[in-house]
Amino acid sequence: MKNHIKTDYDLVIVGEGPAGLSAAIYACRAGLKTILLENSTPGGKVMKTDEIENYPGFKNIKGPDLGFHFYEQALNLGAEEAGAGIKDFEKKDDIFFITLSNDKLITSLTMIIATGTKENLLNIPGEKELYGKGVSYCATCDGAFYNESQEIVVVGGGYSAIEEAIYLTRFAGKVYIIHRRKDFRVDKKSLEKAKSNQKISFLLDSAVVAINGNKFVESVIVKNLITEQVQLLEVAAIFPFIGHNPNTHFIKNKEILNNEGYIITNEKMETNIAGLFAAGDVRETPFRQIATAVSDGAIAGQFAVKYIENIN
Repeated sequence: MKNHIKTDYDLVIVGEGPAGLSAAIYACRAGLKTILLENSTPGGKVMKTDEIENYPGFKNIKGPDLGFHFYEQALNLGAEEAGAGIKDFEKKDDIFFITLSNDKLITSLTMIIATGTKENLLNIPGEKELYGKGVSYCATCDGAFYNESQEIVVVGGGYSAIEEAIYLTRFAGKVYIIHRRKDFRVDKKSLEKAKSNQKISFLLDSAVVAINGNKFVESVIVKNLITEQVQLLEVAAIFPFIGHNPNTHFIKNKEILNNEGYIITNEKMETNIAGLFAAGDVRETPFRQIATAVSDGAIAGQFAVKYIENIN
């Protein structure tokens, strides 16, 4: 898309997950000169997910396959790749100046931040090795893979742990909630609901110290932090819910962030900085799924186009 303001690109998209790639598809189809910034593997977290059954159009698809479809389509439509991530950025006189992780400086008329989130890890043996193979951080995504004959572990003591444990009882025969303390950071009603569920068992003052399995999770080792007694639980999956953080460390203007560090946007994915958009898990949103990330990306990409049309 031709513009009267000279920049290297029309649009810089930070992040090559479903939201970023969706934005690239819409932007490239509209003729924007678009570049993608990413420090890790294109495709985002979906590349680490073994199977996906809740993305429209596919009864069942491997995460890496779906991620590659997104990636291939964006590049076929003309999206470029920087081969680097972002270090920082600032806006001056309608132009975004973006410093890449390799210290190269590029300019753009618009930006979309789609950097997602990073889960807090247990940092125990087996967690990274079995990620997407029984280790999951999303019950809505992966709960339906399990059945009444299987048992599952949930780790955590906040709302997410309690709510997701209750949700997982729809599928598994038994759900263990393992928490380092006796007290939970939830309201009494939510906790009582979990305690009254016959499928849920509590292991308190305890921590998972290892996850075992060959190709998939087979068991976990649990240690009581008071007695130091250790036990082995044969389970098919473990869901740690000990929090996650948005990847917004490179943002200096904290006015666009909420108290938890997520980017605040309106329904057009616009931030309060003109020409700066956000999409996917990194923004303030009540639901984080592949489908919602793709939707966010489509909206952000389209309104980036409209933004440039209005400044030309």
